[in-house]
Amino acid sequence: MQTQLKGQSTNTHTEMSWRPTYRSSKFRNVYGKVANREHCFEGVPITKNVHDNHFCAVNSKFLAIVTESAGGGSFVVIPVTQSGRIDPHHPKVCGHQGNVLDIKWNPFHENIIASCSEDSSVRIWEIPDSGLRRNMTEAVLELYGHSRRVGLIEWHPTSNGILFSAGYDYKILIWNLEIGEPVKMIDCHTDVILCMSFNTEGSLLTTSCKDKKLRVIEPRSGNVLQRVVFSGQEANCKNHKVNRVVFLGNMKRLLTTGVSRWNTRQIALWDQEDLSIPLIEEEIDGLSGLLFPFYDADTHMLYLAGKGDGNIRYYEVTTEKPYLQYLMEFRSPTPQKGLGVMPKLGLDVGACEVFRFYKLVTLKGLIEPISMIVPRRSETYQEDIYPMTPGTEPALSADEWLSGTDRGPVLTSLKEGYSRPSKLVFKAPVKEKKSVVVNGIDLLENVPPRTENELLRMFFRQQDELRRLKDELAQKDVRIRQLELELNNLRNSPSNSNSNSAGSL
Repeated sequence: MQTQLKGQSTNTHTEMSWRPTYRSSKFRNVYGKVANREHCFEGVPITKNVHDNHFCAVNSKFLAIVTESAGGGSFVVIPVTQSGRIDPHHPKVCGHQGNVLDIKWNPFHENIIASCSEDSSVRIWEIPDSGLRRNMTEAVLELYGHSRRVGLIEWHPTSNGILFSAGYDYKILIWNLEIGEPVKMIDCHTDVILCMSFNTEGSLLTTSCKDKKLRVIEPRSGNVLQRVVFSGQEANCKNHKVNRVVFLGNMKRLLTTGVSRWNTRQIALWDQEDLSIPLIEEEIDGLSGLLFPFYDADTHMLYLAGKGDGNIRYYEVTTEKPYLQYLMEFRSPTPQKGLGVMPKLGLDVGACEVFRFYKLVTLKGLIEPISMIVPRRSETYQEDIYPMTPGTEPALSADEWLSGTDRGPVLTSLKEGYSRPSKLVFKAPVKEKKSVVVNGIDLLENVPPRTENELLRMFFRQQDELRRLKDELAQKDVRIRQLELELNNLRNSPSNSNSNSAGSL
């Protein structure tokens, strides 16, 4: 009998040993939960722009969505607590003269949002605590430096007042909002920049570009890192066309989404110190929509959401092989145009919510919250799934970061429910009209007109200037001829000839 029991225990141990490693993961049962209808946002005229961005930004106070509008670009800002059907005449932020292409909330000032547009400008807006009562047309800062439309903006993750913008002029400008001017220009790309992502402390920037190259850049110098630690840092992706890239926290890994040579959607994991070959490549499916990657550094979970479909796949990322462990897939029949992500400080800790998406459903004018939840029976605070997380206090000032200092984010606990407001006050600098010179180039010299009326005014001004210069040139020609005649008269005058004869005597 004892021998038989020993044999049974041995067999049981053998059966347990081959089980996949993800079985031990505390996130293996994470599931997606769609909010009830009363907690959704309905009647929002979501933009129909085909630009590959999310058109949505959210923090613990406000939800911002880029909207469809005639004559310029606009977006709505709604308090996250005011769900339900939105008034068709809800006030908008409508100062741009072209379509708004990207919006991002400041991580340290929850009332400050940045936007960029086809009008080649970046603008900073301050939203009142109570939300908008009327249309907002005046920005606290208007930033001009790009010569073509601006498609991407990103706030620095640890420094206060540093904003990055990427334009269709193939340049990335670094703005110091304390002075309201660009202080650096990254000019290493040869085509349109598709995506920007920072590592945790903001000392490295990675970009994907239409020139089919993946880059890791030291942002203050603008150099693509190539030697010593980061050798071969400009990777030519022959088998993997990169669309989006994201830093996986401080794991020294990059994850890219794109298309394989067989036109299937694909992800690839890279070692940031060696971009010559990916660590792994994995085909996802044969759909054509763009794959948006989202990484949660606290749980080490990766979410992949397809544009134009309703699925969200999620994985657990590890430092050892197989690196990516597939967990599950959230499925929905309604396609998503874009997704906003709630910061950790706005999550429902009591419900064990570890991630929350705000899904844009264009055809229905609907914004649908989707919560990713770890099922737990206990109602106590789950410390293992809520480690210390970045708060709303910056680790560095703009000048400190620009001078070369790097520092990780200031962490805070979610245990007592985060309610401490940021003590920072945003003050817009008083700007005088002058040239903006970065790397020896005046960025304002060739800023294009932002509307058709401005173009016409510029054209007529140039025509007037040309006529004035032609008239001035004709007057000078007449004056030159007059002076030539006077000179000839002086030479041929009798007094001049008498003086010459007297001199000869």
